[in-house]
Amino acid sequence: MLDATPTTENLLEVNNIEVIYNHVILVLKGVSLSVPKGGITALLGGNGAGKTTTLKAISNLLHSERGEVTKGSIIYRGQSIAESNPAALVRQGVIQVMEGRHCFEHLTIEENLLTGAYTRKYSRAQLADALDLVYTYFTRLKERRKSQAGYTSGGEQQMCAIGRALMSKPETVLLDEPSMGLAPQLVEEIFNIVKNLNEQEGVSFLLAEQNTNVALRFAHYGYILESGRVVMDGPAAELRENPDVKEFYLGMSDDGRKSFRDVRSYRRRKRWLS
Repeated sequence: MLDATPTTENLLEVNNIEVIYNHVILVLKGVSLSVPKGGITALLGGNGAGKTTTLKAISNLLHSERGEVTKGSIIYRGQSIAESNPAALVRQGVIQVMEGRHCFEHLTIEENLLTGAYTRKYSRAQLADALDLVYTYFTRLKERRKSQAGYTSGGEQQMCAIGRALMSKPETVLLDEPSMGLAPQLVEEIFNIVKNLNEQEGVSFLLAEQNTNVALRFAHYGYILESGRVVMDGPAAELRENPDVKEFYLGMSDDGRKSFRDVRSYRRRKRWLS
């Protein structure tokens, strides 16, 4: 679908960062990546590879989990954001949508969306326009806007979480595992909305995702994490055709489809980690 990176101007640059939890547990080991303006960048890898930690390092949410960036730098629009608190980052245009569809269950869908505008000093008209924008892309939310969020489906809660982030008028969205626990049809719907937001509203995305197949169909560029390190990166179209990626992440090889457990030789994967 989307293959070529749309611009060479990088909004976000992560340079050789290391992250340690509880002063002893090394989780990220020299991770570097960039997010171009107007692009969808995929951060891929299995559970525990370091994807969520990378996003939290960027959004400065590590301290709540006793984690810290001990080496490297994180640059947004040419300036270090290492000392920026999460609320200040939202005002700068960077917001994270956490994995797990975190909504205020006792509030309605619309009340949840309105909390996303807290950092913006909107007039009544501007607030109405922001809501209209969200409802334009998430028509299902408009239909359920008076429903209590805790009684909506998983897909609707994921849409609510993304819509709430849009209320802050972000330039860059850090989107963590949007497909988790959702049926394939809903996954396609949400990724198509991400694609439309990117193309029509110019929102840039850094997308952490275990579903490599769907992520590489919608992203422009991808990075693959293994054990806290970037082991491969490239344009999404090239990663889709890479034999290593096919074998270890797409469940297929030149001999046909394989499950990860059925792959006997791990030499290439060990080479990544050496």
